[in-house]
Amino acid sequence: MKRLFSILLALLVFAGCNSNRDKVLKVYNWSNYIDESVLPEFESWYEQQTGEEIHVIYQTFDINEVMLSKIEKGHEDFDVVCPSDYIIERMLNNGLIVPLDFESLPDSINYIRNNRSPYISGIFSRINPEIDANDYSVAFMWGTTGILYNASYVTDEEASSWEILRNPKFRGKIFVKDAPRDVFGPVLIHLNSENLEAGEVTLDELMLDSSDDAVASVESFMGDVRDLVAGWEADFGKEQMTQERGYVSLNWSGDAVWAIEEAAEVGVELRYSVPGEGSNIWFDGWAIPKYARNVKAATYFIDYMCRPDIAIRNMEETGYVSANGDISVLESQTDESFPPIDLSYFFEGADSVHVNPVLYADSSTIKNCGLMHDWGDDTDKLIAMWSRVKGDSVDLKTVIIITLTFSLLLFFGIRRKFFKKSHHRHRRSSHSGRL
Repeated sequence: MKRLFSILLALLVFAGCNSNRDKVLKVYNWSNYIDESVLPEFESWYEQQTGEEIHVIYQTFDINEVMLSKIEKGHEDFDVVCPSDYIIERMLNNGLIVPLDFESLPDSINYIRNNRSPYISGIFSRINPEIDANDYSVAFMWGTTGILYNASYVTDEEASSWEILRNPKFRGKIFVKDAPRDVFGPVLIHLNSENLEAGEVTLDELMLDSSDDAVASVESFMGDVRDLVAGWEADFGKEQMTQERGYVSLNWSGDAVWAIEEAAEVGVELRYSVPGEGSNIWFDGWAIPKYARNVKAATYFIDYMCRPDIAIRNMEETGYVSANGDISVLESQTDESFPPIDLSYFFEGADSVHVNPVLYADSSTIKNCGLMHDWGDDTDKLIAMWSRVKGDSVDLKTVIIITLTFSLLLFFGIRRKFFKKSHHRHRRSSHSGRL
């Protein structure tokens, strides 16, 4: 109710400011992906910095393509959006986001420039070899794709390879993200691990491979996985793991942190591993769409999200890992109960720090992780493959079984309904539609 009231209030404000759009900032973000208490605080901070009033209208989405569709059609004038990696690439390639004017910010509050992790900047520079994405977007949260597993049934060695997904030992206890991009990359890396070690192919080349051969090899592997899978899931897999209905789950590091903590409260030990062959890294980032009508406030908002204390609050609220490279963010996550790991790739001088390795992967792990890319014109090929993998196209035997079952149900249903009509016609009005 409070959230609904906030939206209605913001819409009323927007209506009142319709002739003065520069006092309104429209933000479009993922659900449950920010500490919403920072929004009114931003309004006050913005006025302190600029002497101008601003009112935030905050809306959420659950699917990248829904957000993208609104931007592509120009039906929405959002000022700030938070797309995922491959959508940032697509928007960049299609001219749907505008350059960020960092230099318009006073030096004293230029958190974007001061707190970017060198690792994240390097990743962004590889999104498009001709256009530096660092000039157009700023990472918000990031993480890895790996294996969440139940330590009572799965050994660390078994979870150290993607081969676990087609291990018959775990038939009916495996959950896989219904996210073809997050599955395709790791499986392709696994299938080419020997070629990678021999230097016959690079990680970047694999992550850009959408050839028919690559698709066929992943589809073949996943064909073996399909009969073992208990469910293809977008969000419920982590709950299934905490309830021990699953022992293995291809999952994102942020969801893994949540699941491990929830499971511990009921005495279930879950662990997370990025298999040794390698995996995906993923990120979501802030950008300003081409149809934005308040670029100035949008720039300040993105900058505010990069302020270390705000980054920490958003991280604590969501459970995901901030892409902020300020050392205070690292210090907020330090926990001596964890063994030391090397995070010098992300934080300067952090070659032996005590943090949760699920949140921040060790440098030895991250060197084998690649960036997902937009498939462009080959996207339909990926979707078609994934549909076949999940069995969306059923075979003749399955069709016959479903048809016979439905026919029997229909026969007995009609028979029962006819019986009711013959013997209970006077009660039909209160039982309409029942069989």
